[in-house]
Amino acid sequence: MIQVQTFCFNAFQENTYLVWNEQNEGLIIDPGCYTFEERQKLRDFIAEKDITPLAIINTHAHVDHVLGVQALKEIYKIPFGLHPKDFILLQNVKERAEFYGFPHYQEPSVDFELTEGELKNLGNFSGKVLFVPGHAPGHVAFYFEEDKILLSGDVLFRRSIGRTDFPLCNHDDLLKSIQTQFYTLPDDILVYPGHGGTTLMGDEKRLNPFVRKQ
Repeated sequence: MIQVQTFCFNAFQENTYLVWNEQNEGLIIDPGCYTFEERQKLRDFIAEKDITPLAIINTHAHVDHVLGVQALKEIYKIPFGLHPKDFILLQNVKERAEFYGFPHYQEPSVDFELTEGELKNLGNFSGKVLFVPGHAPGHVAFYFEEDKILLSGDVLFRRSIGRTDFPLCNHDDLLKSIQTQFYTLPDDILVYPGHGGTTLMGDEKRLNPFVRKQ
């Protein structure tokens, strides 16, 4: 059984997730914590729960989701994983960060590649990486089937979907990802998105105004 804690960070109100298992092994997902105070909030929770972070894994590499990666790599001495098709986005984050008012952003190096299939070599975690391009070329989601939990990144939100007006986005790919990768999952899957509150997969299949289950 895993547990999930949500932290809302930076001016984009991005959801950073801490996922931990019964062995108190932790995964930090999409760390958007830019300021010292934001990072400290996450660190205090990790210390309070006596969690041992194993890695940072990202759904994608847009600026709001990577602002805290390098600092947390240094603090916890842990590796960072990203899908290789998003490496090009990561290389351009520094310029975007300065444009959006994050001048002290530190660019991280990628330590391992995330590819579609089982999460590998991450302690006792049992989960899957789903390849869901559209909002970003290398966007992935993290699916914990036994716990009925999906971390969807910026592909699917409560009654909304990810933007596709950024460079390297593709609207058709986004819709295909939702239909083939998400809407094929059970209705009782709890979705933790990159922004906003949680939702149930069944509700999105029926009620999402941008993409209904076909």
